[in-house]
Parts: sequence; C-alpha cells; structure tokens
Amino acid sequence: MATVIGNLTPAFLLSRLGNSRPCVVKLRPCTTPVFRRSFSAITARAASTAFIEVEPTDTNPIVVQNEVTTSSNNILACPICFDQFSSSGDPGLCVNSASGSSFQCSTCKKTYFGNQTHIDLTTASGSKNYGESMPVSTELFRTPLVSFLYERGWRQSFSVWGGFPGPEKEFELTKDFLKPVLGGNIIDASCGSGLFSRLFAKSGLFSLVVALDYSENMLKQTYEFIKKEENFPEENIILVRADISRLPFATSSVDAVHAGAALHCWPSPSTAVAEISRVLRPGGVFVATTYILDGPLSYIPFLRNITQRTKQISGSQIFTSERELEDLCKACGLVGYTCVRNGLFVMISATKPS
Repeated sequence: MATVIGNLTPAFLLSRLGNSRPCVVKLRPCTTPVFRRSFSAITARAASTAFIEVEPTDTNPIVVQNEVTTSSNNILACPICFDQFSSSGDPGLCVNSASGSSFQCSTCKKTYFGNQTHIDLTTASGSKNYGESMPVSTELFRTPLVSFLYERGWRQSFSVWGGFPGPEKEFELTKDFLKPVLGGNIIDASCGSGLFSRLFAKSGLFSLVVALDYSENMLKQTYEFIKKEENFPEENIILVRADISRLPFATSSVDAVHAGAALHCWPSPSTAVAEISRVLRPGGVFVATTYILDGPLSYIPFLRNITQRTKQISGSQIFTSERELEDLCKACGLVGYTCVRNGLFVMISATKPS
C-alpha cells in the first residue's frame, strides 16, 4: 500500500497531479469535442520512512502520449438487464440531447426517458405508484435545500473539519491518477451539483463526462450551473440519474470512475464498488475521496460500535483505517491500490486488472 501523508501544498498537488442484445435509442445530435492534454513534469524521491517527498523539476508542459481510443458513445445500458443501448449512426451524447431522448431495451422492453436536465436510468424510472425509501444519507441530498446549499457552503466546510484541499486542488491531484485513461470517458459518480463534472468537462481531457447522481435536485443544480457558464463545452457532458448500486452502463465500457466525497455516503460501499468494477474496462481507473477517523480518534472507546450504529441509523459509512479502503477495493476485484492523506482526508485509487 502506497501512502502519502502530510500537508497538500500546491507544488505537491500538481505533482500528484460480453455480448449484448441491441436496444433502441433516440437522441438529438451533438458535435464531437476537441480536447488537449498536458501536465507538468515531476519526479518523486522516496525517503526511508513512509513519507514521500515530491519536487518539481521542470515547469515546461509535456504531452501525455498514452491516449485511450474507447468510444464515448454506446456506454449506456439498461439498469435491469445491463443490455447495452445501441443506435443507428452516431448521434452522440451531450447535455442538450437529454430532452426528448428515449431508450428502449429490446430484452426487458422497458423504455427510459430524458427530461430537460437529465436522463432517468433508475430501475424504478417511469413508475407512478411504486416508490422506495432510501437511507437518510441518500434522502438528505435529494432535498431541494441541501442540493441548493451543497456548492454554496456545504462542500466548502469539508476543508475546515476534514482536511479536504478544495475542488480545484483535488482535481489537480486526481488528474495524475487518471493519466492512463486520458481521452476516454469518465463517470463522476454521486456528482452532487457537478463540481467535478464541470471541471472534467472544461479540462477537455475526456471525450465524454457522465455526471451521475441519484438526486434529481442535485442534477438540476448541475444543469443550472452549466447553463450559467459562458462557453461551457456542453457537447461532451451528459447528466444521468442512477443508483450507484445498479449502474446503467455496459460491462467493461467505462475508462474511469471518480467519486468525490461520496464513498462514505453510499448505503453499501462494497456493492457500489463492485458495480464500478463491473463497468470499468480492463485497465480502467477508480478514484475516490473520503475521510478516515483514525489516529487519536481511533482511541475513542467503542468507536467501532458507534460507527456500526451510525451506519444502521443513517446509512452512512465511517472508515476507521486505510486498510478498510484497501480491502474494499481488493474485495471488488480492483488492484494497484494507492492513497494520499491530509488529515482526515484521503484520496484512493485502484485499477481494474488488464
């Protein structure tokens, strides 16, 4: 397990910078995006301790040569039978194609529709009388108030109590883990109001960005933020409502999955990460951030009992060691686990075996 502990300074952040049956899909056309890739050259020197010192050696940008050629389209699939949606031609996926779009699965015959802001690909999509009660932590983020406040103070508070370095710095840190899959598609899982989804789209490093969340109101906020930005590249981002434990993507079709400050909110992290492992292509990368209550906090009496009770009541997961996160990734078939720490904040990365 590779661990980096300490303060995340700007210099440090920059350095860490099966066969399926056909379905029918109706989409509005979008244009094909153009994107660029460049990173600063860095070198790392390992000390004899568990710390790693990273020093910039060259400020000139270098072009990343490894380029993923996976098609960004044709990754959506029925969340019931996982059969991939297909279409004649190449209409593309973008934020403006959601309205009026329809997806019909030829296996289970269910049809999914898009509205003005997003495509609803939950299993209960379209039902009139059936509803499910979700854990408190899930329902909380579905409320209009929390969705509105998330990017207007809620997310910023993570830096105060949890050591989160902030979206921009976290994004720079994330990019280094994603170097092997640049040019491919990426899912921003539990995207909230689209903080990172928008950063991924504006960076031009990915051919398609899927902003995915279970909360309709979070996706509405994402849509509104996109529409407010001038010259936003709407042609390479799509908004999808889905359950993290039942991802509507074809098996081995996704190049990268990012989950910012979300892992601890999932009702069943193991089920979610197993789904992420399923949809990742061989060599695909999973990057996530969360927090760990360890160090002095680990000496709190009955901490494990407290975390278990919290899980039962709220549906939220509290991690008490880095080993838990590593075991979670390994249990779901991911390899090459590594993490970066800053106080309670931790960023983890793992890869689907090639």
